[in-house]
Amino acid sequence: MSRRLLLFAATSCLLSAAVDVHAQERRGGFTPPPVVISPEVAADQTVTFRIYAPKAEEIRLSGDLGNLGDAGNLVQGEQGVWEAKAGPLAPGAYRYHLVVDGVATVDPANPATSESNGNSWSLLIVPGSEFCDVRDVPHGALAEVAYRSETLGRFRRMHVYTPPGYESGEGAFPVLYLLHGAMDSDDSWSTVGRAGVILDNLIADGKAKPMIVVMPHGHTGPFRFGPPGENSFERQMRDFAQDFANDIRPHIERTYRVKTDRGSRALAGLSMGGAQTLDIAIANLKDYGYLGVFSSGVFGIAGGPFTAGGPSWEERNAAVLDDAALKDDLKLVWFATGREDFLLETTRGTVKALEKHGFSVTYDETDGGHTWPIWRDYLRDFAPLLFQDD
Repeated sequence: MSRRLLLFAATSCLLSAAVDVHAQERRGGFTPPPVVISPEVAADQTVTFRIYAPKAEEIRLSGDLGNLGDAGNLVQGEQGVWEAKAGPLAPGAYRYHLVVDGVATVDPANPATSESNGNSWSLLIVPGSEFCDVRDVPHGALAEVAYRSETLGRFRRMHVYTPPGYESGEGAFPVLYLLHGAMDSDDSWSTVGRAGVILDNLIADGKAKPMIVVMPHGHTGPFRFGPPGENSFERQMRDFAQDFANDIRPHIERTYRVKTDRGSRALAGLSMGGAQTLDIAIANLKDYGYLGVFSSGVFGIAGGPFTAGGPSWEERNAAVLDDAALKDDLKLVWFATGREDFLLETTRGTVKALEKHGFSVTYDETDGGHTWPIWRDYLRDFAPLLFQDD
């Protein structure tokens, strides 16, 4: 059969199906569900959420949309479509769920998602931010990269951002290893964290050097706080540090065109990732020229639930902390934490300890708490400080 006849036959089938659907509708049979648009962002930055759920009894919004109060309860309207309006919301990225009769679900009308530690969220972008909106500038590429972790005996995933022109260009680039927090995954920095978009805009504006950004998965098993054991927080922190040193960094350095001198390598992270940054970097300080710690520090240094017995962090790392030669080419140690953050005293205690051992620390206390809007701001402020001597 010729291509023309095949096309005619396929078109005839589609038309017949359409006619049949309309015939069923006239007979009171099949009725297509209504078209649902969700989320819908208005010019005043209010956001309307909708879901078609004619048999549901209760639906509410959940996520990092702020204190919604009664506005978080969806109301059923015509044709079984539930609706709620929130905001106005500040420009940025937000995660949310629609909780249908007690079951948290992603928004079926919204294809944009963001992964965290063990589940996915719907992703909302409210435009209006100069640094984390997608703009008409050259864009880099974001890849999901599988690698074999010999440390853990299995394949793992990380996200890697390469700057505009990397694929068609030549030469090597500096690299930033960017770590996530305890409730997140390797997907989080590039979705709700907007890391690739932020770097695109900074590079286009001439504020940051083109760089590769590596965003690995910081959990090595099911995450939980609790007593020591196979999947304890302390065990996973140690396992990740080994995976990073033995598998992640070597994979990047043999696969991508990255510079491998100390001054071309940066390591930063938020919350749990900030603690991992310090664990990895202090043990290998000669390898890193730039360190960034967002809303974090040495867990347990200020007391609280992370305090462990045995030698303190300073005692365990005394040889490195007091080695003046290791500080000579350390270009930046950068901390930032919100004044409402529950880890504020952890940050202050860590900064104080590092300064006591002769480190020059740049520290900024900002407004805000332990939230993604803060961490996006910190990346915007930290990235332009990197690799400027290059």
